[in-house]
Amino acid sequence: MTSNRWLLPEGVQEVLPPESWRLEAARHRLLELYWRWGFDLIRPPLIEYLDSLLTGAGHNLDLQTFKLTDQLSGRMMGVRSDMTTQAARIDAHRLPAEGPARYCYIGSVLRTRPEEPGGSRSPLQIGVELFGHTGPDADLEVISLMLESLQAMGIEDAYLDLGHVAVYRALVARADIGGDTEAELFDVMQRKSRPDLRAMIDQGRLPAGAGGWFETLIDLNGDAAVLDDAAALAGVDPGIERALAELRDMSRRLARHYPDVPLYIDLAELRGYRYKTGMVFAAFAPGHGRELARGGRYDNVGAAFGRARAATGFSADLNLLATIGEPPARPPFRAVFAPAEDDPDLLAAIRRLRAEGRRVVTGLPGDGLDAAGAGCDEELVHETGEWRCRPVADRKDSE
Repeated sequence: MTSNRWLLPEGVQEVLPPESWRLEAARHRLLELYWRWGFDLIRPPLIEYLDSLLTGAGHNLDLQTFKLTDQLSGRMMGVRSDMTTQAARIDAHRLPAEGPARYCYIGSVLRTRPEEPGGSRSPLQIGVELFGHTGPDADLEVISLMLESLQAMGIEDAYLDLGHVAVYRALVARADIGGDTEAELFDVMQRKSRPDLRAMIDQGRLPAGAGGWFETLIDLNGDAAVLDDAAALAGVDPGIERALAELRDMSRRLARHYPDVPLYIDLAELRGYRYKTGMVFAAFAPGHGRELARGGRYDNVGAAFGRARAATGFSADLNLLATIGEPPARPPFRAVFAPAEDDPDLLAAIRRLRAEGRRVVTGLPGDGLDAAGAGCDEELVHETGEWRCRPVADRKDSE
């Protein structure tokens, strides 16, 4: 059994150099991007009491949350599996701005199971949340920043998937579907399984006439022309017409701002349905079946914390973005090796180089390490009474 002690749990990864430095450069670039857009960085705690962590948007994350007992208070706590609810709590109580508030965050989250087969249970979640504005301009800003984030990670061929949960929600309400039937219908729509939907209709498990609505809805995906095809559903409920109007408006805005980004409309997309209230969106890249980033509008999520606010945002796994894209590498540098000598002049030279931003690796007595073994291409050598940097290749040539 001792031979397996080095193994990590399934779905849990560690990042080693030099990839860890590459990931850190990617993190820095994204946070700089968000800062330039006016978003302030927040750092929510890794664990919180369950009644806070799973409130509002978080109630849907119950099965994804690792739980433990606080030994100080005896209360149940949870390890965060998503940071959206935490941002809503901070907006409601810690930073209660009156107008629009913009926050960004990055941190590890832990999930009891991966969101897709073979996925990670410990993503490095990065994202933004915009609170306090109900209009389409806030949604456009968040979508734009999501696309800009992918471009910053070197993902140039992404396309956007756009939907609106109000369409499905209005149809369910009109059909008066609830309980287990609604849960099964939701699963069928998520999987876009026409045979299962037809079985529900044939078995009379959906109200007369309502089955046709969902058969139409499940096929409403494609380019912006889908919104015209959806006219058959617009008369079912005024909320559907409003949702379609919002999607038309956003499609036109995105065409102006990002004319080279393909737009895909999917009216049966129910991503985050349980707590999302409006437009939902996700980014994909050709050759990768899983979404690269996702988000949407979730108004009034802060009501559970005593302060209902309009809200929209997106999040992504930075580990995934760095793997799929080509994020910026750490700027090239020349590492310097310093021998294991207790010479004041040598220590002064080391301090000077590090103050200049150079990487200096010092040897340790008896380690037998040389400059090449330490991964350095220069070394400090004592010449003509002072310590100088010398390329390792020069020393090899002289030998």
